[in-house]
Amino acid sequence: MGSTGKVLLVAVIAGALGVVAGLVVNGPGPLLRTEVGQRALQSAMEASAPKPPADLPVARRGEVIPSIRLPALDGANVELPAAYAGKPVLINLWASWCGPCIEEMPELDRFAAAQGANGMQVVGIALDDKAAVQAFLQRIPVRYPILLDEAGPRDAGVQLGNPKGVLPYTALISADGRLIRQKIGPFQHGEIDNWVAD
Repeated sequence: MGSTGKVLLVAVIAGALGVVAGLVVNGPGPLLRTEVGQRALQSAMEASAPKPPADLPVARRGEVIPSIRLPALDGANVELPAAYAGKPVLINLWASWCGPCIEEMPELDRFAAAQGANGMQVVGIALDDKAAVQAFLQRIPVRYPILLDEAGPRDAGVQLGNPKGVLPYTALISADGRLIRQKIGPFQHGEIDNWVAD
């Protein structure tokens, strides 16, 4: 190996050690806020998750999401992505018992309010009991629609590419119904605006 090769090898090793040291000192948070970190986490989760039922359609990045029909809090059924055809949609899966979900909800609400009726739509899907969701929303209200689903191997999160059911989980759907981004974990203050713009 020539001297240039040795220098490159040392640089690669030093870089890898720097990443490991950063993870030890700061935890995985900063890495998970990057697209590369999210894709790596998504791949690892898919590899270790049980296979979804064979008859369950599951979204893949770049593809149109399967039709998902869920009840809203008022009992009306909403079909995704058809209910928002022609508009991009940020779908956030959460539960009232999920601490990180609760922390990010004011940020999601702020983003939804800033978008208005003609911008990107925000939809929450609570993998939770209706009474628990209603009680939670009395304490922490949001202005975007909330749909209900039951957590399990056939839930909306699995259909949107979250086979392990980690919460919170967010899927960005294009105006033509395609899954274009996924985020595992909560948004930090101000992070959504940059995330949807990338």
